[in-house]
Amino acid sequence: MFRRLIALMVLMIVMLPPGVAAEPSALVIITHPGVELDSLNRETARAIFAMRQRTLPNGQSAHVFVLPDSNAIHERFAKEVLNVYPHQLRLAWDRAVFSGTGQAPNEVANESAMVDRVAATPGGIGYVDRSALNDRVRVVGVE
Repeated sequence: MFRRLIALMVLMIVMLPPGVAAEPSALVIITHPGVELDSLNRETARAIFAMRQRTLPNGQSAHVFVLPDSNAIHERFAKEVLNVYPHQLRLAWDRAVFSGTGQAPNEVANESAMVDRVAATPGGIGYVDRSALNDRVRVVGVE
């Protein structure tokens, strides 16, 4: 009897439909609405967010906003969009600050604050999950 029960339970588990993992939504780079920029290539985006390039391709001064290192969106953005690890960005920022040749980006607490700060700062650039977008910021494509 016990063996039948075990066999039945194993059969039920095997027959369960496989779970469908929720696919994370896309991440997008956002800018202040006054920034006339439709797309960035990956290398330029990496240079801007690593604080190695201080101007946007249109010549406007870049004011970079990022989420905390521990934020999942920040980790995904670094890996998926910039093709670097988050700790590599942190090393680049720390190197620039400690050597006196640059500064770290402005850190915001969450995506809502990111949208608010980018929308309020001429030359502002940041990133959010597509679900956090609104009409106060401009989306920039990555090539």
